[in-house]
Amino acid sequence: MKIIALDIGDVWTGSAISDQLGIIATPLKTVLTKDLAIFMRQLIDEKKIGEVVVGYPKTMRGTESEQTRKILSQKEFLEKAFPELKWLLWDERLTSQHAQKIQSRYASADKLMSHSVAAALILSGYLDSQRFHNHID
Repeated sequence: MKIIALDIGDVWTGSAISDQLGIIATPLKTVLTKDLAIFMRQLIDEKKIGEVVVGYPKTMRGTESEQTRKILSQKEFLEKAFPELKWLLWDERLTSQHAQKIQSRYASADKLMSHSVAAALILSGYLDSQRFHNHID
C-alpha cells in the first residue's frame, strides 16, 4: 500500500507519494486545488493508495488559523468523496518555507514544484514517525 501526502493551498496543491515499503517520499505533482478530487480519483485508480496524509497548517503557537479551517474543510470534502482511504492530518509547520528554500537552489526548476516538495517533506516526517513508532512497539 502506498501513502500520499497533500500540501493543500488556496490555489495549488502539492502531492507526494511513498514507495511500496513506506520508506521514501517522492514529490509527485502540483495540481490546481479546484481539480484536486479529479486528480485524486486518477491517482487512486493508477496506484495502490490506502492512506492520505494532509498537511495541517497550525500556527507557530499551535492554534488554528483561517487557513487551518480551509484545509480542514477541504479534507472533510475529500474524505466524503473517497471514504475507502484512511485520512489523517500531519503538522506541517515550516515545511512550505523549507520547500521554498530547497527549490530556490534550482532557479530553472518549475516554481510549482515547491508545493510537491512541501508535500514530500510532510510525507517524509510522517513515514519517519511511523518507522520509529513501529520500531519501539
